[in-house]
Amino acid sequence: MKYYSTNNKNTRIGLKQAIVQGLAPDKGLYMPERIPGMSKTFFQELKTYEFNEIASQLAIALFGEDIPEEKLIEISREAINFETPLVKINKRISTLELFHGPTLAFKDVGARFMARMLGYFTENFNKEVHVLVATSGDTGSAVANGFLGVPGIKVHVLYPKGLVSVLQEKQFTTLGENISALEIDGSFDDCQRLVKEAFLDPEINKQLKLTSANSINLARLLPQSFYYFNAFRQLEEWDDIVVCVPSGNFGNLTAGIIAREMGLPVKHFIAANNKNDIFLKYIQTGNYNPRPSMASIANAMDVGDPSNFARILDLFNHSHKAIKIAISSYAYSDEQIRDTIKRVYQEDGYLLDPHGATGFKASEEYLEEHPDDHLIFLETAHPAKFHESVEPVIGEAVNIPERLQEFMERKKRSIGLGKDYNEFKEYLLSIEH
Repeated sequence: MKYYSTNNKNTRIGLKQAIVQGLAPDKGLYMPERIPGMSKTFFQELKTYEFNEIASQLAIALFGEDIPEEKLIEISREAINFETPLVKINKRISTLELFHGPTLAFKDVGARFMARMLGYFTENFNKEVHVLVATSGDTGSAVANGFLGVPGIKVHVLYPKGLVSVLQEKQFTTLGENISALEIDGSFDDCQRLVKEAFLDPEINKQLKLTSANSINLARLLPQSFYYFNAFRQLEEWDDIVVCVPSGNFGNLTAGIIAREMGLPVKHFIAANNKNDIFLKYIQTGNYNPRPSMASIANAMDVGDPSNFARILDLFNHSHKAIKIAISSYAYSDEQIRDTIKRVYQEDGYLLDPHGATGFKASEEYLEEHPDDHLIFLETAHPAKFHESVEPVIGEAVNIPERLQEFMERKKRSIGLGKDYNEFKEYLLSIEH
């Protein structure tokens, strides 16, 4: 399988180069030259598979031309060692709980899979690989824990100072070993910009072997399609299923669209946003106007220029009309998110995190105009990771899982940097290698 850049379809490189490189030299994102369709037999037998078996078959379809089948089965078994249960909230709305992995966030699936794929491709390298990852919350913890202790790989997590929850921060600033946390005095967009500039800096790339673990990297993005299939495995009926995705950098939604391209019968997608409503404005007007992100209660979605929008454009041949037909969009204020958390907890006995709350609220709004459909929204993180925001809303303490409590007891270790690229570059050039 060959891969091209969203900025130049004439580019054709192999999987290893696409994954190790992360971002294309022309600033585009890599895409597979074709998206394989799954067989009728696969769908007929889907309900009989375990999650890691689904992942194995999808991984073989996506990566089997470049990685041996037995290795992909091994990677799937190691990476996907937890479930993503489908939980019914009410008659029309269910949630796919993606927070049962090691860091209690949906990004565990992609990060754990990527760590093992990158380890496979770099095991014979004669120099260390440096993974740069910008995070607005859960990406940092999932990637850091996924790569912790992997030989020959060092991870550098860039995160916006004061804009991630305490629990999220503790999950990647307390690990040590091959994990470094960089506390950037700026926004998530600044963190993402610094990473992209480093990839395009000849001096840095001459000295260091860099790659990314954000969803700009195919090894992180494509495995996120796996849990969409796992959701359908748990359904009794597949008719009129609409999937709602809380969206920030749009990797999760892109993975869902790719799942549909592989044959999953998703009727429609919804992108649920917080006050950072860039995609909603695009749906409404056809104009994409990125702007500085605004801090919100759903901080992992505080993105003002989502990277994977380029992939969505590519998947729909840059047709605004086609995107508008396939994807609806809604955006909500912090007050609306809090009201949704409180109401659902009181009426349905289900505790949402702020990101999942946008998904539930958008599902309700969509159903008002499409009452015959059934909605699945993605619950992307355990509400305990945002207990500072959730507890005042519901008026009671949130139970903190033991694995999160363990992180809270550890000492934070981070390096403070400004948002100027030269300061970040100086840090990278000072790394021992």
